[in-house]
Amino acid sequence: MKFKLYSICFFFSVQMFFGQNGFQFESNKNRVSIPFKLINNLIIISIKVNDVPLNFLLDTGVEESILFSLDETDEISFANIQKIKIKGFGKKEAFDGYKSTMNKIEIKKFIDKNHTLYLVLDQDINISSNIGVPVNGIIGYHFFKNNLIKIDYQNNKIIIYKNKVKQLNKIEKSFSKSSLVFHDGKPFINSNIKFENTSKFIEAKLLIDTGNSDAIWLFKNKSDQIIIPKNNVEDYLGRGFSGDVFGFRGRVSTFQLNNFEIQNPIVAFPNSLETQEIEKIENRLGSVGSEIMKRFTVFFDYQNEQIYLRKNAYFNDEFNFNMSGIDIQHQGLQWIKQSFENNPALANNILDGNGDKISNNLKYKFELKPVYIISNVRKNSSAEIVGLLKDDLIVKINKRFAYNFTLQDINNILKSEEGKVIEIEVDRNGRHYIFKIQLKKIL
Repeated sequence: MKFKLYSICFFFSVQMFFGQNGFQFESNKNRVSIPFKLINNLIIISIKVNDVPLNFLLDTGVEESILFSLDETDEISFANIQKIKIKGFGKKEAFDGYKSTMNKIEIKKFIDKNHTLYLVLDQDINISSNIGVPVNGIIGYHFFKNNLIKIDYQNNKIIIYKNKVKQLNKIEKSFSKSSLVFHDGKPFINSNIKFENTSKFIEAKLLIDTGNSDAIWLFKNKSDQIIIPKNNVEDYLGRGFSGDVFGFRGRVSTFQLNNFEIQNPIVAFPNSLETQEIEKIENRLGSVGSEIMKRFTVFFDYQNEQIYLRKNAYFNDEFNFNMSGIDIQHQGLQWIKQSFENNPALANNILDGNGDKISNNLKYKFELKPVYIISNVRKNSSAEIVGLLKDDLIVKINKRFAYNFTLQDINNILKSEEGKVIEIEVDRNGRHYIFKIQLKKIL
């Protein structure tokens, strides 16, 4: 998507014209319902930016709205541009970006006519490849700050309420309420964690981070009470704005959020060098991510610094782990020749010169299909042992072409069943190799 940057000198007159503070209801309705896609535990919503529809990740772990990953098909304009430096999560140094104000952001009838966006033009930053669908940006605090927001993970809906008091009166009796603490527009909650072979809980102040697909992250250097479990695995944890993040994974005995107890969740322990910037918040020990949050119906009330939780149907789901030893990411698109039968009802009645039916009525079309590569191979895993390598292009999984799967389909296969054998055919520098890996439960 092409975009234009304009420097506008009549800033103050435009600012006064668009004087609304944040998102407002465009109609007289008392609520707005927004559908979302839940992919790898992450919430993806459709947002119009200056009248152009884009996909955004809804992330309580960010304050400002960020736009990146623009393709080359349409054109979008931004006004009042200021060049800035952005420092992200990971190893790399700060990189160039732009700050743009006075943008129109529309989510159904929920509109902000003076929204600030941060434009990231670094081509290395592309979270779409790890999610498997196009994601153009991230939105957080400014979406939540003015209204009562309900996230219904079970029905894939977000509901925004205009009459907060009326709705809160309805949920007080059936939801559990907890206090939030805010730092730079990000919500923190107090929780309790019990490690293996211990009898006591430790109190942990955690960021509520819906942009993190894991259950829990803990910063091991922030407290002597944080213990990496003996049964752990060194692993790739994810990608931030400034690079890849590595660390360890293991299970803790119990995670307690308000009056809810969750047994044996998988916890990530990122390397301290890669998290030193975000560890500076006082008393913060880590994050609670979407693998936990999706187990609740959640109401966020930022203005009153409250959160309301109620169990949903996902609450008792097991915490599964990728048992293959490989991480997969989306690596663009390819044209695939697909056959189809043209007018099959008519085809059954076509006869040749001898009066015999003609059965071959196939036509062909070309469709864009996803390409997947191996982005990481875990040390000492079955994948490493059989010889799979980083950057191998995946051709087939269990004899089916990989482009027939979504990234989430593939991840579900790799978490599916201990002992199951997965056959993977890869293209490595133009030569095809077939490997068989057995899923092994190591946590």
